Amino acid sequence: MKTALTIAGSDSCGGAGIQADIKTMTMNGVYAMSAVTALTAQNTTGVTQIMEVTPDFLKAQLDAVISDIFPNAVKTGMVASSELIKTIAQAVKTYSLKNLVVDPVMVATSGSKLISEEAIDTLKKELLPLATVITPNIPEAEVLLEKAKIPTENDARALKITTEFEMEEAARKIHEAFGCSVLVKGGHNVNDASDFLYGKTENGEIVAKWFKGRRINNPNTHGTGCTLSSAIAANLAKGENLENAVEKAKEYISGALEAMLDLGKGSGPLMHNYKLKSENL
Repeated sequence: MKTALTIAGSDSCGGAGIQADIKTMTMNGVYAMSAVTALTAQNTTGVTQIMEVTPDFLKAQLDAVISDIFPNAVKTGMVASSELIKTIAQAVKTYSLKNLVVDPVMVATSGSKLISEEAIDTLKKELLPLATVITPNIPEAEVLLEKAKIPTENDARALKITTEFEMEEAARKIHEAFGCSVLVKGGHNVNDASDFLYGKTENGEIVAKWFKGRRINNPNTHGTGCTLSSAIAANLAKGENLENAVEKAKEYISGALEAMLDLGKGSGPLMHNYKLKSENL
């Protein structure tokens, strides 16, 4: 069995973070492992408290897992501090980890920054150049454009992505700045259901491809970003090329949304186990 490792924060309500990652990886046919970057007290209405682990403890988790069950792919999610990001980057280099999917969790749906400016700089310098692919949403792509000092069209409209063309330009410029493939996710009022991938294949060929998604009228979208990046990692672990990994991940997340699970008082989680056919479901 192929294996995948998630390095992310814990979501106590199970809809996002390592809980979503483990469910997604399992349902996509790989053995899931985890290294926790933070504990959160949260539910579908919001986060009330966060307790970050120390860099030493994160390193101990990574060493324990990787030295015993080597991961065929790695996904990173919420990593809020520079020191934790450096710890992950060092592990990637030390163990020559492949198929690294970085979900650059920086900006909440509300628009609030989730990590410090210093941590974003470290993410840019230490981790993004090691990634196979990164999966920013629109606000996160705008932050990366700002950090790379690469406006999307002109100085007057710098750093705002409002059209499909600007999504394409953002993906291309982020790739050129950091060297990794980039999947800019739609949503945030720009092409809600479709994502754009720009990068290079293992043969050095340029990939520039739209992945059209089905528009699904489901308000329960808690953990969609975690789920998509984990599904991509699972598919890469199984040997799929990047295009196929993204295509299959999009199909999976569409199915999880179409199941219309409705839990909690806020934006509820996806039905990660929708593929199971059982009288108990």
